[in-house]
Amino acid sequence: MHPQLNLQTSGLTARYGPVEALHATDLHVNAGELVAVLGPNGAGKSTLLRRIVGLVQGAGTVHFGGSLLPDTDPRGCTMRGVVLVPEGRGIFGPMTVFENLDLGAYLERDKAQVRARMEQVFDLFPRLKDRQKQLGGSLSGGEQQMLAIGRGLMAAPKVLLLDEPSLGLAPRLAEEIFVTLGELNKSGLSVLLVEQKAPLALQLATRAYLLAVGRVVSEVTPDQIRSPHDLARYYLATN
Repeated sequence: MHPQLNLQTSGLTARYGPVEALHATDLHVNAGELVAVLGPNGAGKSTLLRRIVGLVQGAGTVHFGGSLLPDTDPRGCTMRGVVLVPEGRGIFGPMTVFENLDLGAYLERDKAQVRARMEQVFDLFPRLKDRQKQLGGSLSGGEQQMLAIGRGLMAAPKVLLLDEPSLGLAPRLAEEIFVTLGELNKSGLSVLLVEQKAPLALQLATRAYLLAVGRVVSEVTPDQIRSPHDLARYYLATN
């Protein structure tokens, strides 16, 4: 392991029954980087994140901070600081904003730490502070995404895995979410970001992996992708 690597996958595969949905995937996220994973629907982007945290079975390895992450053990991954914010937000609608956030810190026994993290989330997303007694299911789409990210931050991640944070959001709200992600990354948080809206992701990313049919087909920098035609060219050159 390179000392500056936070997260590294090697030969990572994922299976749903007899179907292999992810094939021998190698990628890495350096400490403090924001790395994007781009690709069309069905490319295996969400499967990749779920495989990293042990929600999907398969072969290969995931190292984090020089140590092997436990396979098929999401709780163990969270304890080590690898935290997934899933596609579709996954918040608990019948629970309040406060309860959703508090649940994100379920592994932390120090109540003072939980309160401090809660205040940090409220500083980042003031709307959540205003709505902390409101049911999660009654929030707008953008607020629910803020809540999902905030709940992930309550677990004190060292690397945050984000699955389609702009999904279903109006452009203005998506931009707002991405500004916040940029601030988190500048504060030192490593991020692995799955996103279909390539221009949004490439505004923040240091590097990007292009995924197609469960395989990494290219690794690029934002400077190499200045238009949709550039993106298509990289896909066509490797297929």
